Amino acid sequence: MIGGLPVDQAALPTTPTVPGSVQRQAIISAAVLTMVACGLGEPLAYLGEKTGALVQDVVPVPGQETFHGNAGSAPLSFHTENGFHPHPPDYVIFLCLRADHDQIAGMRIAGIRQTLPLLTPANRQALFASEFITTPPPSFSPDAAATESDVKPRPVLWGAAEDPDIRMAQLVTLPLNPQDAAALTEFGRACEATARTLRLTPGDLVVIDNRVTVHGRTAFHPRYDGADRWLQRTYVTADLRRSRDHGPHDGHILAR
Repeated sequence: MIGGLPVDQAALPTTPTVPGSVQRQAIISAAVLTMVACGLGEPLAYLGEKTGALVQDVVPVPGQETFHGNAGSAPLSFHTENGFHPHPPDYVIFLCLRADHDQIAGMRIAGIRQTLPLLTPANRQALFASEFITTPPPSFSPDAAATESDVKPRPVLWGAAEDPDIRMAQLVTLPLNPQDAAALTEFGRACEATARTLRLTPGDLVVIDNRVTVHGRTAFHPRYDGADRWLQRTYVTADLRRSRDHGPHDGHILAR
């Protein structure tokens, strides 16, 4: 987490309240966010999510309080970003423009290096098996259907046995047998047991390593008065070339 970054609070407009809100102009906060993204790799977006905008607003939307995604204000369960996709982002960056009124909204994070020792050997082995289906999250538009090659059985944990990567979203990752269901439940408990909560203030920027960290959010109470919680988000890939099958000409927006 980095604090004290410029967001030009005095010139900020009211917090957006429309579904799918994005930033397509180089306001100060969006420029800062994109500049940090370019330091880590290459900014990345998905055409099916918020129309492929590289900088996306994370704001509460009236009528979507219980929506399990960035437009809601209810608790958001642990997940890595876009684990269903062959090319999920390597990093997710959030910049806080406004805190919530009560300053109770918390970003929850849990890392594999803390959770792995809490898993039994049998459940750890089960999580490495390709017996889990992860579907697109609710933030993707209904007509942005993933292809059969995108949504296929994958492990929750993969890579080095002692320091694996994660692909998991508690809401949309489904186990294919009872043993894997038990393993996924235990992994969720381990995330809860080791989680940290970050309460962001304006100018705070969080870089999440999406390969080894899950994140979520606590509940908060929006007022829809123009001064609600407002974060901006950008995805980053460390190697744009590897997603050329989904983003022609080394594009920053993956078409599917």
